[in-house]
Amino acid sequence: MGTIRVLGAMAGLYASAACAQSSVTLYGVLDEGLIFNDNAGGHRQFAMLAGVLSGNRFGLQGTEDLGGGLHTVFTLENGFDLNSGALGQGGRLFGRQAWVGLSGDHWGTVTFGRQYDSSVDFVGPYAAPALWGGYIATNPGDNEDYSAANHLNNSIKFKSAKIGGLTFGGVYSIGGIAGDVTQNQIYSMGANYEGGWISLAGSYLNARNPNASLYATSRPNATAATNNFYTPINSGFASAHTLQMADVAATVSLGSVKLGANYSHTQFRGLDGKVSVLNPAGLSGGAAMNSVAANIRYQLTPALLVASQASYTHGSAVLGQAGGKYGQFDLGAVYSLSKRTSFYGTAIYQIASGRQSTGTPAVASIFGITPSSSNRQLALRLAIRQVF
Repeated sequence: MGTIRVLGAMAGLYASAACAQSSVTLYGVLDEGLIFNDNAGGHRQFAMLAGVLSGNRFGLQGTEDLGGGLHTVFTLENGFDLNSGALGQGGRLFGRQAWVGLSGDHWGTVTFGRQYDSSVDFVGPYAAPALWGGYIATNPGDNEDYSAANHLNNSIKFKSAKIGGLTFGGVYSIGGIAGDVTQNQIYSMGANYEGGWISLAGSYLNARNPNASLYATSRPNATAATNNFYTPINSGFASAHTLQMADVAATVSLGSVKLGANYSHTQFRGLDGKVSVLNPAGLSGGAAMNSVAANIRYQLTPALLVASQASYTHGSAVLGQAGGKYGQFDLGAVYSLSKRTSFYGTAIYQIASGRQSTGTPAVASIFGITPSSSNRQLALRLAIRQVF
């Protein structure tokens, strides 16, 4: 009997020590609201739309202290549609994030699994969609992935510890195709610097066969033969052999006012004009898109943030005619009822001209909603967000 008691006491002490050295946190976001689209393919649309400012999710985040400043870390994050309860990201159980790795207090973190690219990690946090506008406020076509809609499977990521305000890192997604190391591979790198009144960020991404390796990672029923791009602004470039994307952003803090700007240059190289589903205009060679945006945020009261942004996107020529040109103006406000609950509203207006990637006259296409039948589109959003 005494031996059993001693073993029981030892087991209890071991369990207590293990609990003291590790932790698992359950967290999530619920984002739900109404949206009005003044031209959804030629018709007005009033609908429920979830997860615009923050994608609906719940996740598990864990860490274990291994001693000497070294930790095991992991994240499993599910995405879902709050209106239907259906799984997001193409029906994956942990479609938003699923990774495990090691973290050192002095050198940084190495992780392995399904993760975000460097534009999401380093530049996205300084752009209007993440700050107040939601994914409908992304630049037309979201070539920068500010919506965080795309994910990197089979990836290895490094992110440094902060060194005097500077953080940097990179990620490599292994293509996994037998006989060709580079097919479907993705690599990305980035950095940001926060120095009191100013913040700077930049990133670069290179994706081979982006229609399958990048854009298909969160689309239902996606295959290499289906067009997995999101809007006609860039869906005509789905046959590209290589996607290259460079982003920069800057924010200046002036008390309760913050001024921001971002610029992106995206290239679609090696377009295959013989693949009609992926290239309806029969384009060959390459195409490029440039976007610039400027935004302002004003913390009117401790609870109320108001903001606006203006952006312009210019695409390269399509079939010898002027490429698509898109101007967009965004207004937004976020009112915090508490640290966890807030109401927000967003208004987006877009106007298009020229010829879009599919070879047809450009139509307005606010990201994440049904494109317009004309060159103009207005979207209005009112929603509630709860963080837990």
